[in-house]
Amino acid sequence: MLVRDIPSSSLPWLQTDDTVSAALQLMQEHHAEHLPVVDAGVYRGLVSEEELLDHTPSDETLQHLLPLLSAPAISAEHHFLQALTLATEQQLTVVPVVGEDKELTALLTLPSLLQELSRFLGLQEGGALLVLERESNQYSFSEISKLVETNDAQVTQLNTYNNPQTGIIQITLRVNKPEVSDIVATFQRYDYNVCFYAGEEQYTNQLRSHYDHLMHYLKI
Repeated sequence: MLVRDIPSSSLPWLQTDDTVSAALQLMQEHHAEHLPVVDAGVYRGLVSEEELLDHTPSDETLQHLLPLLSAPAISAEHHFLQALTLATEQQLTVVPVVGEDKELTALLTLPSLLQELSRFLGLQEGGALLVLERESNQYSFSEISKLVETNDAQVTQLNTYNNPQTGIIQITLRVNKPEVSDIVATFQRYDYNVCFYAGEEQYTNQLRSHYDHLMHYLKI
């Protein structure tokens, strides 16, 4: 999924000739923590509510704040995961999308990116979700696939995260079988650390409540 395929937010854009007080009022009306500042359609920077509250006098225009503002942005041709990475790394609630001439073309919100992540990971689809841990030098996709297939199931999606400090790789996989107990037992027999699973399992899952809370959040 590319950035261009995600609907733009209806949040307003600030103009450089808007006053600080007017910008704050607009943020409060729309419950926004960040809004973009444009000049004749050209993106000039992203301002936060905190920056506006710290600035006086309140009748000064945003033009005076431009040298203080950062201008994080992404193009419509980037993958949505790059937009989500930008939002999380810089703690943004919105991500501006710009064209070749720095014109602002869209505005993506963090909730919309998280919803897209939910669809990307297949969290709302049928089947089961498992999170495994293994030493990096023992990771084998073919072995994981084989172990799943021995339980009459198939891997439909797999993502990995390698922690260079611990040498442990975390493997998140979705399988097309909703009943996950036998698959969990198989991985445990082969010395995989099964740190999370969700499906129609027979075992007690100590982390299931955390998963349910995440799903509730992603549905906002």
